[in-house]
Amino acid sequence: MTSVLFDAPGPRARLRNNVLTLLSVAVLLLIAYVVISTLGDKGQLDAAKWEPFLRGDTWTGFIIPGVIGTLQAAVVGAVLAMLFGVVFGLGRLSDHRAIRLFCGGVVEFFRAIPLLILIYFVQAGPATLSGYTVSVPAFWAVVIGLTLYNGSVLAEIVRAGILAVPRGQSEAAYSIGLRKSEVMRLVLVPQATTAMMPAIVSQMVVLLKDTALGWIIAYEDLLNAGLKQFAVNYGNLIPSAIVLALFYVLINLALSYLAHWLERRSRRSRKSAAGGPIAPPSAIGTGPTGGSGRGAVATLE
Repeated sequence: MTSVLFDAPGPRARLRNNVLTLLSVAVLLLIAYVVISTLGDKGQLDAAKWEPFLRGDTWTGFIIPGVIGTLQAAVVGAVLAMLFGVVFGLGRLSDHRAIRLFCGGVVEFFRAIPLLILIYFVQAGPATLSGYTVSVPAFWAVVIGLTLYNGSVLAEIVRAGILAVPRGQSEAAYSIGLRKSEVMRLVLVPQATTAMMPAIVSQMVVLLKDTALGWIIAYEDLLNAGLKQFAVNYGNLIPSAIVLALFYVLINLALSYLAHWLERRSRRSRKSAAGGPIAPPSAIGTGPTGGSGRGAVATLE
């Protein structure tokens, strides 16, 4: 079957592609060899550098507390950032101009400030302004910074996701007598959530990695425990960085898998709801006069 997007490569094109592939693999292998040999020459691959990771006190004293600190900040920050994003994302769609301008100003302001500056200012700002009589714990400084920055990004995702729903959906909902709050809650948000899920997952992965910026205020997360404490005590900076990177990869993969599972589950539930019985015309027609018209919402979704 001939492809409709591009012509099938001929013999010369296939040969050229194979040669380029082999050259690319050879270059990558050469880079890997140089990196590994350099690490070996510097003694970073010696068994003594990796032996601490095989001891139980390493895990109970450094790795596990660091993972717990990272997950605590990430979970609390993700929940608060999602609430922040929903509130300000819907606020940017408000019919009231003052609310739109206020929410838009807040979102654009916190999106423009680097997260590291936000975290540092949340902790150092109140202490400096109060003459060092008020202090913000490192945990809450990290969480507030994550909430403000990532919540502003999520607000834009929520706004764009709702605007991406075809206008006919909201027009049909208004025609059966639903108020704007009901249209948003029953029609637009459920459909937009499925479309927003990949972007939300990507931002949550960014949020989890951003918890590592807590090292600037000595927050006890995985990076702080692994590099600033463990690597200093044992002098194995590169092995520690490799192990910590693997932890971050595993956590982010688990988060992505969970999000994809939730997305598939949501799609199956929506298909099941769409396959149910359709409301009779009499139920649909009572929306503007006597009933609320919710029997027809299933047909909109």
